[in-house]
Amino acid sequence: MNHDEGQVESTDALERLGTFAARDDWTAAGWCRIERSLDLIGTRSAMLIVRELFYGGTKFDELARRTGLSEAVVAGRLKQLYADGIVDRRPYQEPGKRTRDEYLLTDRGRALFPIIVALVQWGELLGDDHRTGVELVHRGCGAPLSAHVRCTKGHDVPLGEAAARLKDEAYATAARRQPRHSD
Repeated sequence: MNHDEGQVESTDALERLGTFAARDDWTAAGWCRIERSLDLIGTRSAMLIVRELFYGGTKFDELARRTGLSEAVVAGRLKQLYADGIVDRRPYQEPGKRTRDEYLLTDRGRALFPIIVALVQWGELLGDDHRTGVELVHRGCGAPLSAHVRCTKGHDVPLGEAAARLKDEAYATAARRQPRHSD
């Protein structure tokens, strides 16, 4: 432990930088990007639907059947995923039937691909039977996909070399000092 700052020095945690180092002065509630992401896709049902969309499912009945979720849950999640811009709806009509919507991932939804890869990769560590299940592979060479953390300059960054800081320290510090208005 670094006794001067009360921080734990470990390769198991992100180093906190700048103003964010005084962790007790900050709460992530309400502005954390992890929290915001989980608000949109953080339920099991949302992720199962997204998984099936990545596997090529588009129709409501298919999504309900393949996820094992009730139609009510699938309908509610699709409505929310649509409202959050993760899926789009496109009308289709089978011969002799009414027009229905099929569901497709938007650019925002397709941006979840690295998360899907990381979840599959992490799932391999769970000690289950690794001969079953789905493996994500490169279509060109057949090798399994893997997720890696890199900085924008292209360096691979293990946890022990990663740090967390406030994105815009001046703005965050000023916003924290503003009095909260109650209505």
